[in-house]
Amino acid sequence: MTKPGKQEISASITTLDTLASCASYSLIDCLNCDPDATEDGVDYAPRQVFMGHFVPVKPTPIQDPEYITHSHGFFAELGLADNLAQSNDFMRVFSGDLSAAPEPMRKVGWACGYALSIFGTEYTRQCPFQTGNGYGDGRAVSILEAVIKEQRWEMQLKGGGRTPYCRGADGRAVLRSSVREFLAQEHMHALGVPTSRSLSLYVSKTEKVQRPWYSPGSYAKDPDRYFLEPVAISTRVAPSFIRVGQLELFARRARNNAHPRAMEELEKLVLHLIDREYAQDINTTLSLEEKVVGLAREFCGRLTSLVANWIRVGYCQGNFNSDNCAAGGFTLDYGPFGFCDVFDPYFQPWTAGGQHFAFLNQPIAAERNFQMFCTALRPLVSAHPAYAQQLDTIQTEFPKVMQAEMETMWAAKLGLEEFNAELFNALISLLMQSPVDYTLFFRELSTLPKDIEPLTKSFYAELSPVTDDKGLQTRWAEWLIQWKSLITSGSTPPSTEKISAQMQRVNPKYTMREAYVVPAYQQAGTGDYALIKELQTMLTQPYAEQSKEVETHYYQRNPSELFGMGGFSHYSCSS
Repeated sequence: MTKPGKQEISASITTLDTLASCASYSLIDCLNCDPDATEDGVDYAPRQVFMGHFVPVKPTPIQDPEYITHSHGFFAELGLADNLAQSNDFMRVFSGDLSAAPEPMRKVGWACGYALSIFGTEYTRQCPFQTGNGYGDGRAVSILEAVIKEQRWEMQLKGGGRTPYCRGADGRAVLRSSVREFLAQEHMHALGVPTSRSLSLYVSKTEKVQRPWYSPGSYAKDPDRYFLEPVAISTRVAPSFIRVGQLELFARRARNNAHPRAMEELEKLVLHLIDREYAQDINTTLSLEEKVVGLAREFCGRLTSLVANWIRVGYCQGNFNSDNCAAGGFTLDYGPFGFCDVFDPYFQPWTAGGQHFAFLNQPIAAERNFQMFCTALRPLVSAHPAYAQQLDTIQTEFPKVMQAEMETMWAAKLGLEEFNAELFNALISLLMQSPVDYTLFFRELSTLPKDIEPLTKSFYAELSPVTDDKGLQTRWAEWLIQWKSLITSGSTPPSTEKISAQMQRVNPKYTMREAYVVPAYQQAGTGDYALIKELQTMLTQPYAEQSKEVETHYYQRNPSELFGMGGFSHYSCSS
């Protein structure tokens, strides 16, 4: 598969026309369109899609769009001028009005179908037709593929209106969830975690939709009221938005001989994935079977690294189904996600998520998604036993690879050259019993404290001789002694300054807490976007020693009264 060549843009992109000149639509030019689709993209009613990789869809513009913010860092990486985000034509297009798109940009976007598996079990009854043929991008519409500085990017509107996969919903995203996703994507990128990126964020000044959410101060598990909330459109960007669930859908059709081109469509999608996400890693001259085995091996490495990084920074995906698992190995679909405040191995922000998607269970959830990934690839190698065996071996070895990534990550967080199971297990026990703030604890530990006192900044309960019936003070002191003896051991141990600097590079000082984000989106609902922009600045420098004012306000434990409060400690599926 060849990529249409495009001129590299070296100068700053100052107009929408210049951005449009970078357009290069590999997915819709190289893959199959749904034969039942309409050419004009006016295709909004829920329906079954039986074949084809995509459906042309014209996004539905939000009414009276207003600029909130854009990612200054990502604009700079792409060579986009900052003032472009507030220009009339850019704002119209990226709030859903493709009639304003200049050529060669196209007037119609696209949505894709995919399958769903939850923790390794495939489901087909989750769509209105109970066949699995009506599940996919229900409110996400891709509007542009562009090659910029020799890198291909796909730009997708979140909240762009109905598609055939909307399952009767309105296809809209509300301001609340849009702000959370916008901030989270750029925070994760700054943390060094592979992720889709945020481009721009616009809100409607007049259009609102009704959503269930939590009353102020509610400790209910699920939302207890309906609210009218402003609609918003955020643009997220990635090399592709191909999901494990997409591969599953086409593999299922191939296995079931759902239509005469089913196997061909699976093969085309897999080759397209390799072209979009793994071109630097997989030789184009290899046979199909060799490419498939290579793809599984590369995805195994990316997925295990990704999940280890999630845990390193305290992130929990919440709903790590296969349809929320990017086949490119990066974080995708910020729905009911959350960042760990008080350390809890079973932290789970989504009320419907269950323990199988909890914080420290994410490696197992990843293994189940990888299992479904390999199952989806298997029809392409089933006629070649040697390659099928290689694929099986890669799948079988996933837990070992995952464990190695986790041990490397924990060693780095603790400033150790090698993972020490005894030290680590003792630490986990102490973290759970104290309890402590995950981010603050590891950042304070990175200063290599002489005693427990600096670490108490992260403790949610005071340790005193009177109340310390578990002997935690003594156990913490003993743990610190053991830890320090390990980090300074060896024939030529590094200096304490070097160890501290290394630890601070993997243990962020600042994290995304709902205590900060909720006031930001609440103020945004009144037209005040200052707090969102303040958070942008803070969250995109998570390892930096920022100003004293920032430290005083944001380097703090989570307020205790917010634990258990709906919309702060837990959420229903965000919309």
